[in-house]
Amino acid sequence: MKLLLVGHGKMGRMVESLAGEYGADIAGVIDPGSPAHGGGPDADRWSDADVAIDFSTPDSLTTNVPVLAKRGISLVVGTTGWSRHEAALRQTIADAGVGIVVAPNFSTGVVLFEAIVAQAAKLFAPQAEFGAFLHEAHHAAKKDAPSGTALLLKQAMEQAGFGRPIDVSSARAGFIPGTHTIGFDGPAETITLSHAARDRTAFARGALLAAKWIHGKRGWFTMRDVLGLE
Repeated sequence: MKLLLVGHGKMGRMVESLAGEYGADIAGVIDPGSPAHGGGPDADRWSDADVAIDFSTPDSLTTNVPVLAKRGISLVVGTTGWSRHEAALRQTIADAGVGIVVAPNFSTGVVLFEAIVAQAAKLFAPQAEFGAFLHEAHHAAKKDAPSGTALLLKQAMEQAGFGRPIDVSSARAGFIPGTHTIGFDGPAETITLSHAARDRTAFARGALLAAKWIHGKRGWFTMRDVLGLE
């Protein structure tokens, strides 16, 4: 499997370093800010790429994804902050007949954590005396807040039937890889569920797992599909 890396920052380089463990070769890099940049999404040299893994920026993603999809290259997207363009990108993927895995967080643990949180929200929904909160913390360089994962967890709680307000807060400091805490608070007790990433390799490994899974498939998928939760 030939992988095209779109974005060559910390995550892109980590994916590159682990690709061999997943039977993948790196076809090249699209990132004008990187010395490894090999050209734009329409460059001839990407003709043998099977899957593109995108950890770039929202603006770059909305430019690159349509071009790559029309070239028949499947995609794995970890970039967040582009949700207002989702309808157009979904149509682009459908028209191109390729596959895409979109996830705000590729950690296997986070995907399973989402399922646990949804079940907890379902159990607490009828208990009117319990309120809910969600707190997330990331490194100082992370631009979007709340995180895409926090928004996904909040949505999972609401879809599970928790109809009361869910207070969401964020922190950006230092080098925190990512921590998400869900809490249910009653008159005399608090229940919390938490997921903490020790480092970013969990995200890179999940993206590589998704790339292997999406190769040869068509449609719009999430990590729940990759892990067989759907």
